[in-house]
Amino acid sequence: MPDLQVELLTELAPERRQAILSRSQVDVSAVLEVVAPILSALRADGDAESLRQHQQFKADITLADLVATPEEIEAAYRVLDPQVIAALKTAAANIEKFHRAQLDREMWAMEVQPGILAGRLSRPIDRVGCYIPGGLAAYPSSALMNIIPAKVAGVAEIVAATPPGPGMAVNPATLVAAHLAGASQLFKIGGPWAIGSLAYGTKTVPRVDKIVGPGNKYVTAAKLLVFGQVDIDSPAGPSEALILADDTATARFVAVDFLSQVEHDPEAAAVLVTTDAELARAVVAIITQELPHLPRREIIEAALTKYSAVLLVSSLDEALEFANLYAPEHLQILTRDPFALLPRIKHAGSIFLGPYAPVPVGDYASGTNHVLPTGGCARMFSGLSVDDFIKKPTFQHFTREALRSLKDTVITLAEHEGLHLHARAVAERFRDA
Repeated sequence: MPDLQVELLTELAPERRQAILSRSQVDVSAVLEVVAPILSALRADGDAESLRQHQQFKADITLADLVATPEEIEAAYRVLDPQVIAALKTAAANIEKFHRAQLDREMWAMEVQPGILAGRLSRPIDRVGCYIPGGLAAYPSSALMNIIPAKVAGVAEIVAATPPGPGMAVNPATLVAAHLAGASQLFKIGGPWAIGSLAYGTKTVPRVDKIVGPGNKYVTAAKLLVFGQVDIDSPAGPSEALILADDTATARFVAVDFLSQVEHDPEAAAVLVTTDAELARAVVAIITQELPHLPRREIIEAALTKYSAVLLVSSLDEALEFANLYAPEHLQILTRDPFALLPRIKHAGSIFLGPYAPVPVGDYASGTNHVLPTGGCARMFSGLSVDDFIKKPTFQHFTREALRSLKDTVITLAEHEGLHLHARAVAERFRDA
């Protein structure tokens, strides 16, 4: 059993502090050598490479087996528990409502100075690929989170891919969720084979312009390798949460929230930062007491041993400084007045305020997106949103007099940079004046 203890933040050894801050930051260098040949084979052989890989699920596999058919989707609705379908519909409605609020104006313009009109358009990407993790487990919530923002953004073609199981079957919940969310097509292809097929296009799988969605380190490596051929979202690693709490927090709430993060993956991380020593000790006691009886115990024990911690600080100022340095995927604020701390949060993927907003509500049904930056990437990335599926070209229009007013400025700068034809492109318009 892992020896989870209360630790003083100020007394952490440098290597322990760095291990907590670094957690399981995705280092895909070790798998790049494995993934690169797969992508090369996909580029050369297309569907044939996917068939070779997925033959392990069905010996007589054909191209038709790579595509989820309308009949399969109809069958999924028949066999899936009606309560699960109702829950998916509720979650989908909230996700759509929240993401519709993110839409910008299709066009705006302003007069920069007399005669100079400049503005910006919003245009959806034509075709995107959404990777839905799967295989041994099913994650229908990821189908909703990846596909719905693209649909709301106005993407015309949303191509989804998910790993199949034995017999090339896909979990019914994933099929239903992808259909409810609005996927144009769903392919039963997993791992780097899915990413390469979406990036390069095959006879069966259309080439997309952007790929989004979380996956394991092989999926992440593949996305990084095809970046430039297509756009991608932020790299995704194991789940993580930082809980910031004071003496008003309820120990059993905190303990369960802590455990809920580390049941994901042996590499997941949960960190409690609190000003209250009694709360810290109580949380450790509850976790220690419950651990022997929990499902997924081996996963939880591994995660508690590797990257999790219960840290005691002297003030909320110290706690906030550490939280911003950690830049968590999920940040819970369980304090007397959580909204008072919100303006001081600089880096976080998604923020959960108060005792009745545990992370799972955001994972499933509050409407916010659960595809979030991990491993400290919240310092420079945001969670998946409508913005990820929209391009924003700019435009400008000048009157002749407005161009005259900037003529000398542009010519001076162009000639200073040695681009004399740039200067001439402006000067030529006044040559006969």
